[in-house]
Amino acid sequence: MATRDELVAAVAARYAGSGRAERGLILDEFVAITGHHRKHAGRLLRGGPARPGQRRSRRVYDDAVREALTVLWEASDRICGKRLRVLLPGLIEAMERHGHLSLAPEVRAGLLAMSAATIDRALAGAREGGRGRRRRRSPPSAAVRRSVPVRTFSDWGTPVPGYVEADLVAHSGPTSRGSYVQTLVLTDIATGWTECAPLLVREQVLVTEVLNEVRKVLPFPLLGFDTDNDSVFMNETVRDYCAAAGVAFTRCRPYRQNDQAHVEQKNGAVVRRMVGYRRLEGLEAAAALAELYRLVRLFVNVFQPSFKLAEKTRDGAMVRKRYHAPATPYARLLADERVPAEVKERVAKLATELDPVRLLADIRAAQARLVEIADRPSSGQGAPPGAPTLQEFLAGLRTAWQAGEVRPTAKPKPTAKRDRRRPDPFVVVTAQLRDWFRAEPWRTSRELLERLRAEVPGTYPETLLRTLQRRLKAWRAELARQMVFGGDGDTGARDQGDEATGAGHAATANRN
Repeated sequence: MATRDELVAAVAARYAGSGRAERGLILDEFVAITGHHRKHAGRLLRGGPARPGQRRSRRVYDDAVREALTVLWEASDRICGKRLRVLLPGLIEAMERHGHLSLAPEVRAGLLAMSAATIDRALAGAREGGRGRRRRRSPPSAAVRRSVPVRTFSDWGTPVPGYVEADLVAHSGPTSRGSYVQTLVLTDIATGWTECAPLLVREQVLVTEVLNEVRKVLPFPLLGFDTDNDSVFMNETVRDYCAAAGVAFTRCRPYRQNDQAHVEQKNGAVVRRMVGYRRLEGLEAAAALAELYRLVRLFVNVFQPSFKLAEKTRDGAMVRKRYHAPATPYARLLADERVPAEVKERVAKLATELDPVRLLADIRAAQARLVEIADRPSSGQGAPPGAPTLQEFLAGLRTAWQAGEVRPTAKPKPTAKRDRRRPDPFVVVTAQLRDWFRAEPWRTSRELLERLRAEVPGTYPETLLRTLQRRLKAWRAELARQMVFGGDGDTGARDQGDEATGAGHAATANRN
């Protein structure tokens, strides 16, 4: 590159003072020498040497716009730039209507003019400050399965709002033993409208009761109910309930999760994102989860845009997907011409009364309450501190990203350290090995193991080399600390502790 720059500096002056015909000859010669494209070579000779990345970026949006964008991003629960770009006009209007935001005209215009890519670049710093197949217990009845028709992912077409996919999400924590709360998730195919409800136990009659309650809050009538082949769905109770209610009951193919891609996506994007992976059991946890879902359904369906697949084509091994523009389920419901006008008016009236910031603050408080209930048996701690006021929550949106993840349910419980489960193979000769190491600390683990095998043949196999290497690593670290910081008199105590530990291991080995 340095040679090319020198050539540009030598030829550029002659190129600028030459005529059209001479410039063509100079350009031909320059292209032949450097291998540049002709257009790029012409630009270099006209403007002198250049380096990629030398252009200074022109900052269009000032700090006020970026600060307001951070507040709006936090108020939208940290969604991506493509979804936030669609939500910005409605979110700004809602926050200003409720007195949470007051933007200058130039700041408002800048926010509405930002592209999705620019939004992601502007929020990059804030984001950095913040992240085998299961065996079925009991197979469902073959007769019930044969009576329920199969619907694949390609059979949906463009259904009217009311045809939903359903699934259960288990809140069992690290173990599936005993009884625990589960979540029934329903996702509408046409609009993406999602409803969640807790189930205290896994029972088919309770599924129909909860489904009956969910139907009361759905903005449209339930027309279709598509589930997987779980036994809690594949039974006479659920089948007869759907038949009596006039709901089309279908199922996916066994072990084909793509047939239920809509609800499977919501299991992670809504349930796991809001609730997390802790174990929830008992009436108190179910009631707290129901309160959380009462808030989540409004926030997700009105203020959370999502993508919807428009087309998928396959070219050999390559699959190309094209998506519709991001939109909220509420917006898709209003845009659907097949939805009755009274349903649209009822949903629109509900949306205008919602305060997104208050909803998010209440969700955070409900999540903290749920975590406190889930961790109470193991932690023994009291109730968490009181939830902040709406003004305190709004003031914290500007700097919330600096504290990292703010969702209480996203913080995992610390895992307990596993104790040693196997007896120490060197328990009898630990003191001898340590004496050899003190006398000759430069000896390798293999040399000490060979010496030990020579003295006690047939007792210590070659496979114990890695164990001895870890032992010498700890001893060398201890020796290094002693050499750097000086003797503190604890070495003898540590030796006695090693010998006592070795004696304990020896007694355990003898008992075994």
